Amino acid sequence: MTSIAKNVTILLVEDDPGHARLVEKNLRRANLTNPIVQLGDGRQAIDYLFREGPYSGNPIPANLLVLLDLNLPVMDGYQVLRRLKENASTQRIPVIVLTTTDDTREIDRCYDLGCNVYITKPVDYEGFCEAIRKLGLFLSVVAIPKERTNGHE
Repeated sequence: MTSIAKNVTILLVEDDPGHARLVEKNLRRANLTNPIVQLGDGRQAIDYLFREGPYSGNPIPANLLVLLDLNLPVMDGYQVLRRLKENASTQRIPVIVLTTTDDTREIDRCYDLGCNVYITKPVDYEGFCEAIRKLGLFLSVVAIPKERTNGHE
């Protein structure tokens, strides 16, 4: 089994710059060398994923994996997840929800909306770093689907 394909871009949607830095740093510590695009709010994520606004006309990477916080400004993670999973051109993009919310109703809601994995961020620094390193190890062995072209596999 090979590690996550190097041509998979990780889209990190996280509004806290400190958390974003820690996520990237600890994914790198887990030997992930994939490109990481970091965006700070849900609207930016939608613009990026659907080539709207400032990303209009720009190609997006063929293979994406999204790390999505729920508590985002402008448009929250639930709205991003719903839009992503309702659209045939983006519904197969794997989404890992990475958030501090551990309420079982919120977890159920995310799975109902189509998230692939739900991870609660530990609030303490060491726990957070360890969780992200473990996520990196998980990502190093997970396989993701290829992007569909024109709605066909």
